[in-house]
Amino acid sequence: MFKETTLACLFDIGGLVAGFAIALQLGVFQLSPWAIALYPAVVSVKGVITGLLTGRLSTALHLGTVYPKFFGNTKAFYRLIGAMVVLTLATSVTISVIAIAFGTLFWGMAIGDFTSILTVMVSTLSLGLLITLITVKFSFISFKNSLDPDTIVYPAISTVADIVITFLYIGVLHLYFSGGFGEWALIIFGLINVFLVLIIVPRNLREKEFIRIIKESLPTMLLVAFMVNITGTILKGISNLVSGRKEIYTVYPAIIDMMGDVGLVIGTAATTKLALGMLTPTFSSIKNHAKNIFSAWAASLMLFVVLGILSIAVNGIFPYKLSLIYWCYF
Repeated sequence: MFKETTLACLFDIGGLVAGFAIALQLGVFQLSPWAIALYPAVVSVKGVITGLLTGRLSTALHLGTVYPKFFGNTKAFYRLIGAMVVLTLATSVTISVIAIAFGTLFWGMAIGDFTSILTVMVSTLSLGLLITLITVKFSFISFKNSLDPDTIVYPAISTVADIVITFLYIGVLHLYFSGGFGEWALIIFGLINVFLVLIIVPRNLREKEFIRIIKESLPTMLLVAFMVNITGTILKGISNLVSGRKEIYTVYPAIIDMMGDVGLVIGTAATTKLALGMLTPTFSSIKNHAKNIFSAWAASLMLFVVLGILSIAVNGIFPYKLSLIYWCYF
C-alpha cells in the first residue's frame, strides 16, 4: 500500500512544471491585483471537481454500475459527466461573486472588476472541461489493467490537471489583457458552458441520481469557493513579500497538489470500502482504514522534501557544481 501510494504521489513532481510556468510568467499576474489571487481558486476548484469525478467513477466501476468505455455506457455515467459540467459553471459564478467581495476588501479592487473576474473564471474552467475527458479515459485504462483507481487515478490526473489548468489560465490572462478579439473569444468559451448547462439541466431534472450528485456536491463546492478566496488573499500577500523568489512559485502548485492527493487517496478508498460494506460510517471504524491513512502520510512526508529540493535546483539556487551533480544523479 505504501509503495502504491508513493508511486501515485510521485506524479506530483510534475506539478513543478505548473509552478515553473507561473515563475516564468509573473509579468501577466502583475497586470491586475486579482490575477494572482484567483490562481489558487482555479487550481483548487479544478482539483476538487476532478476528485469528485474520480471518487464517484472509481466506486461505480467497482460496483459495475458504469462500464469502462465512453460510448454505449450506462445512464449513470452520462448523468455523472453532466453533473460535472453543471458544477463547473455554478462554482465559477460563485467564486466570482465571492472574489469581488474579497477583492474590494483586501485586493484593492473596484466593483467594476466583477465582469473581468467572471469572464476569466468561467472561460478558464470551461476550457478545463477537457480535463474531465482525460480523467475518465485514465480511469478506464487503469481499471482495465487491474490498477486500483482509488489510489492511482486521482494523484496522476490531478498533476496533469494542475499543469493543463495552469497553462490554460495563463493563456486566458494573456487573451483577456490583450483585449479585442481575445476577450470576445473568452466570452464565447464561457457561453459554450452556459449552453451545455441549459441542455443538461432540463433533461435531468427528474433524474434522482443527477439531483443527488448535485445536492451532495454543491455544498462542498460552495465551501471550497469561499476557502479558495481566503487562500488567494494569502497568496497575494505572500507574493508581495517574496516578489522575485521563483522557487516559492515553482513549488506552490506541487504542494497544493500533494495535499489534495493525500486527502483524496484516503477519501476515495474509504468511499469504496463504505460502498462495499468493508467500513461502517462510524468514528471507531477508522482503525480499519489506518493502513491507507498512514501509508499516504508517510509517502507525502518523504515527497515534500523531494519537492523542496527540486524547486531549489530547478531555479538554479544551488551552487553550480552541486546542481550539476544533482541533475546527473537523477
